[in-house]
Parts: sequence; structure tokens; C-alpha cells
Amino acid sequence: MLGNATWNETFGSYNDSLHYYTNGTNIEKVVSVMVPVFFGMIGLTGLIGNGLVVLVVAANPNMRSTTNLLIINLAAADLLFVIFCVPFTATDYILPEWPFGEVWCKFVQYMIVVTAHASAYTLVLMSLDRFLAVVHPITSMSLRTERNAVIAIAVTWFTILTTAIPVALSHGVLFYPNKGINYTACLFLQTEYNLIAFHVSFFLSSYVVPLTLISMLYIGMLARLWKSGAPGGRVSAESRRGKKRVTRMVVVVVLAFAICWCPIQVILVLKSFEVYEVTHSSIITQIVAHVLAYTNSCINPVLYAFLSDNFRKAFRKVVWCGAPPSSLLRIPQGPRTGETKTTRTGNGTSNADVL
Repeated sequence: MLGNATWNETFGSYNDSLHYYTNGTNIEKVVSVMVPVFFGMIGLTGLIGNGLVVLVVAANPNMRSTTNLLIINLAAADLLFVIFCVPFTATDYILPEWPFGEVWCKFVQYMIVVTAHASAYTLVLMSLDRFLAVVHPITSMSLRTERNAVIAIAVTWFTILTTAIPVALSHGVLFYPNKGINYTACLFLQTEYNLIAFHVSFFLSSYVVPLTLISMLYIGMLARLWKSGAPGGRVSAESRRGKKRVTRMVVVVVLAFAICWCPIQVILVLKSFEVYEVTHSSIITQIVAHVLAYTNSCINPVLYAFLSDNFRKAFRKVVWCGAPPSSLLRIPQGPRTGETKTTRTGNGTSNADVL
């Protein structure tokens, strides 16, 4: 059982393996108590944070730029991940079996893969948007529009939803013995599908490929941003500072994604090759990797709040029910109006300012 690790064991819980390995020792008791607490905190933070991001952008028409549409999409993907992954993983840690049936088993595993890919490739789209705004600010104006952003998001979701269908087909509810009792578990059907191919393809498609694309785009951006001798006066300098600020935010978000998802991705691949030895320390390491991966879905709103002045102002407006403090009321309104109009055309400079 432990040697033939399944998707549910490696990506979801490790409850049945804990029963096999620990046989009722203290580590199982600690895990069954602590994991739901941590996952509950992650779930609550993710729901509030990502929900607030969607609400803030939706409630502020002047923030509806191409970049912010992508931010809404990222928040939506994170919300779905929190809803369809965190609670069921926590349940698996507590209960010795899968109580939700065959259909929900397939759907949950399908949604986990879908939302993981959606987050990764939204970051790719965000990086592409920044690349075009920084490297081709004039020629990309006709491309970086809200309409094209919506089309790109729709195509991305359609591709992910259709290509992930085999995930649902390759999972099902099976019985396994534990202490003389047969339990149900949501497992990868190894008799019909190849576990190694499944995990390696997931590792490549959801981690290696998007990070490679993002890295290439940022190399081009950084080369342009730090290029010496760029012409322009005060306006050009302010524009570059705005672009750097937005690029910094996306870079931090991408680095957080890379760091948070790396441990669990490595463990998934090692388990598929049956080279991940099951010990007390390895079980704890895997739990930490799960928590770290899930944490990524609730830290993006925090990054937006700390790195974006306009998001901070918009958050305050939502908190004060549309009545900002006096310091915000004293902000000159003339320049903001111009920025709003140009942002809706997809202009890279004002897009950076509005974000």
C-alpha cells in the first residue's frame, strides 16, 4: 500500500498510510488534531482574502484593467482551490475513509488539477501582460485590451477544463483493508492507468512549463527595465517606476508560487517512482509540503495589499463601505480621471499606475 502511493495519498491526505505505519502512535493523534487547525486557517484566510480581491476590483470600475482582470482570475482560481481541496484534504486526515462517494471523488480530484493549472497559467498570462507593457508599450496597446484579456482567460480555462478530463476518469473509490476492516478510499486507478506518467505530466505541465515561460518573459522585461540610456523626461521616469512597481508585485507572486509548490511537486514525483521512504519525518515533511502548497492560495491577496498602493486604497474603501478616510479624499482627482480612461484602452503606462 505504501509503496504504491496514490494521488489521494500524496496530494490529498496520508491518513491510511498513517494507520499502517504508526498503528495508533502519537504522531497520528497529533496529525489528526493539528492538520485540520492549519487547513482551517488556510481555508478561512483564502476565502476572505481572495473574495475581497474579487470584490474590490468588481466594485471599482477604475481598476478594471487587463492586469486586474487577470488578478481577478487568479483570485477565482485560488478560491476554487480552497473550496475543493482544503476541506476534503482535512477530512481525509481525520477520517480513515472517503465518505463522499464515487462521483465526488472524481470531481474533487479533477478540480484540484484544474485549479492548480489555472493558477499557474494565470501567472503566465500576467507575466505576458507585463512583458508586452514594458517591452512593447506602444505596439501592444491594441492587444492589451479588456476584450482580449477576457478571451485569453476563457481560452485558458477551456483548455484546462478539457485536458483535465482524464484526471476524473483515472480516479475512483476502492476498498482497502486496515486492522481487519475494509475502508473506502479515493484512489488513482493504477490497474488501468500509469501513475508515473500521471505525476510526471502534472509536474511538467503545472510547474516546469509555466515557470520556464514566466522566467523567459521576466528576463526580457528586466533587460528592458534596466537598460541604460533610455530617453524621456519626468513623465517617462514616472512611467518606468510604475512599471517596475507592478513588475515587482508579479515577480513576488510568481516566486511565492514557485517556492510554495516545489516541495510537494518533488514529493509527488518521488512517490510515483516509489523512492520516497515512509518514516515519521517523511510523513511530517509531506504534511508541511501540503500546508505550504495550500498556503499559496491565500497569500496572493496579502502580496497585493503590501505591494500595490491602489489596492490598499481600494481595500480601505471597501472596509469603510465606500467612504474613504479624509486623507484619501484629499487626493487630486484630475490625473486619476485621465489614467482611468487610458487604462481602459489597454495602455501599458496607465495600467501600471492604476494597479
